[in-house]
Amino acid sequence: MTAAFVWTPSGPQPLDELLSARQGWREEGRVVISTNGCFDLLHPGHVRFLQQARAQGEVLIVGLNSDESVRQLKGPGRPLLGQEDRAAMLAALRCVDHVVVFSQPLANDLLALLRPDIHCKGGDYTAEALPEAEVIRQGGGQIRILPFAEGYSTTGLLGALRKGHPPAGG
Repeated sequence: MTAAFVWTPSGPQPLDELLSARQGWREEGRVVISTNGCFDLLHPGHVRFLQQARAQGEVLIVGLNSDESVRQLKGPGRPLLGQEDRAAMLAALRCVDHVVVFSQPLANDLLALLRPDIHCKGGDYTAEALPEAEVIRQGGGQIRILPFAEGYSTTGLLGALRKGHPPAGG
């Protein structure tokens, strides 16, 4: 697993430091939550989801797709914002404790290292069809599917903007 970098509200951190802290949290009995995604054009639906994810435990680690993996998943022209900008915005949210940029399309390698207690995804997924399900369960974690914030999606926002129709607030 190649992590481009780990970002915290106070700035970059080596992955080894995060993994060491993770072991300490485990020993203290703190519940570590993970989620992952592209988070290109951060919007209110993302923020609500991340707040809900953080409410599931005590430490929220967000796996962020690298620029290259976003291109593989979303196609040319994406991401709109580079990985460092996306990571900095996520880390600035009070509900996010750490952001780890990973270079693969799926977060499986990162999740195998982190071994979160709970992995959260949005309501547009099911636990059975989640690509990360096996690695989460092998690490002893649970999967929680959180409600989908209707009316918000990066693809939908981009489509509206391209048509010259800025989306109204939710």
